[in-house]
Amino acid sequence: MACGFRRAIASQLSRVLNLPPENLITSISAVPISQKEEVADFQLSVDSLLEKDNDHSRPDIQVQAKRLAEKLRCDTVVSEISTGQRTVNFKINRELLTKTVLQQVIEDGSKYGLKSELFSGLPQKKIVVEFSSPNVAKKFHVGHLRSTIIGNFIANLKEALGHQVIRINYLGDWGMQFGLLGTGFQLFGYEEKLQSNPLQHLFEVYVQVNKEAADDKSVAKAAQEFFQRLELGDVQALSLWQKFRDLSIEEYIRVYKRLGVYFDEYSGESFYREKSQEVLKLLESKGLLLKTIKGTAVVDLSGNGDPSSICTVMRSDGTSLYATRDLAAAIDRMDKYNFDTMIYVTDKGQKKHFQQVFQMLKIMGYDWAERCQHVPFGVVQGMKTRRGDVTFLEDVLNEIQLRMLQNMASIKTTKELKNPQETAERVGLAALIIQDFKGLLLTDYKFSWDRVFQSRGDTGVFLQYTHARLHSLEETFGCGYLNDFNTACLQEPQSVSILQHLLRFDEVLYKSSQDFQPRHIVSYLLTLSHLAAVAHKTLQIKDSPPEVAGARLHLFKAVRSVLANGMKLLGITPMEFRSCCPDWSAMVRCWLTATSISQFQAILLPQPPE
Repeated sequence: MACGFRRAIASQLSRVLNLPPENLITSISAVPISQKEEVADFQLSVDSLLEKDNDHSRPDIQVQAKRLAEKLRCDTVVSEISTGQRTVNFKINRELLTKTVLQQVIEDGSKYGLKSELFSGLPQKKIVVEFSSPNVAKKFHVGHLRSTIIGNFIANLKEALGHQVIRINYLGDWGMQFGLLGTGFQLFGYEEKLQSNPLQHLFEVYVQVNKEAADDKSVAKAAQEFFQRLELGDVQALSLWQKFRDLSIEEYIRVYKRLGVYFDEYSGESFYREKSQEVLKLLESKGLLLKTIKGTAVVDLSGNGDPSSICTVMRSDGTSLYATRDLAAAIDRMDKYNFDTMIYVTDKGQKKHFQQVFQMLKIMGYDWAERCQHVPFGVVQGMKTRRGDVTFLEDVLNEIQLRMLQNMASIKTTKELKNPQETAERVGLAALIIQDFKGLLLTDYKFSWDRVFQSRGDTGVFLQYTHARLHSLEETFGCGYLNDFNTACLQEPQSVSILQHLLRFDEVLYKSSQDFQPRHIVSYLLTLSHLAAVAHKTLQIKDSPPEVAGARLHLFKAVRSVLANGMKLLGITPMEFRSCCPDWSAMVRCWLTATSISQFQAILLPQPPE
């Protein structure tokens, strides 16, 4: 796409270079606004056209760029051709640029950028994405937040590109911890507490039984026996386990609803307790299962006894392990879905585990193991509320809502909002997601409430404010102006910069689809918001001639549409406020125009009463 300009340039280049246009598409890119030269909207990378050869020096490539530029001609699409550093630059006819971009954004709507020639010929695949995966009978820990929002982003993006996506929440609902929990509940549990606040009570029981098991071997032995009963299908043990599982999922669904996340399937390790035994038999039949002196069963992935390549797949008492159940789950999903790709979204600490699982699948004879992929991410450090260390996600969501509500309460007109709690949570979630997605996923980062809600800079609050303000413009002036527009009225530098930036949206989506990094989209949306803020100050709609006002309104509508598309992919719900609710603008203007960080914090984070 890039509104067809990239293909038009590729067609002309193909005639000169005698190459198919399709081979040239990815070598032509829209010039980032930060590197913008007046003469360039697109550039061709000459390096990417040349064979990798150590003899190619920088001057040689520059000479070839100039020779190529001389062979090209301006036409109805390209108004100027020049050369840059190892590039050939193309400037698009300004009137055509304006008309085509705005029409394309409005016509394509939520599909803008996704119909690009960059994605043409992309085969439609069946993709399984496993993410979130909290541990049953434990409150939703913040450690699972990153898996949840990253997995949701990947699923959103793949779905937007037309793939069939199956979202799986693979619950940690089996294993020795349930031996401990079952024993603990029999010793310290109360049915009334379980019904009134299930996850909190189970968490307390789990902490208590762990302490007891550390000091009393009989408790540890009882836990081991309880899990053996589970593995053998004991009715009483399974009934108690099922109760823990059902109550946990009810709580999780409520939290996922707050996050705006859903799943097509709730699976779990328990589904594969029997099939894991089949896996063990298959490993044994292939001569891959080795018994240790301790009675455990292992697989030697190195073939030479390298300790770092030994994977334990069965305990000495015959019960299954995490790796065994993951093998069974992967085989079952291929049988069920016949997937083209399966993506696991977990923290980087599980990198070795998945490498071993994929390798075991391969040596078991499953060639499709190469279709399995692990997307690792770093750890969030220092996530605390004002009450102290945070353990649970719901505490973080409540803290977000509380802080936003306190800020909103400082503005008199906020009470006019129909649902201030929902508004506060959505804006707060945007702030949380943007802070998380700004860097490389693999990098650990230190959480900061100050950065999440900072008054100036690149935050989710800023994105929400920009979208709401642009939506308000449409509400206020749309009826009178959104019929047609004159492209000649949008030739100011601020307008052209926005149009040039809109050209790049498909490239940003393409890049994120290749490496699964949301930071490309985040950076793009924040730049778009800054460009819109500058334009909003200078390109007035009110009191402008109707023709000028209409053209500008079309431009702002296009920005708002692309902003919404990108936010939704990231898992953010764009906020919209009717023009009859000026409180939102007043509230956020207060945040964004605070003269200092300390002044802003005084508004956002009022001191608790003494």
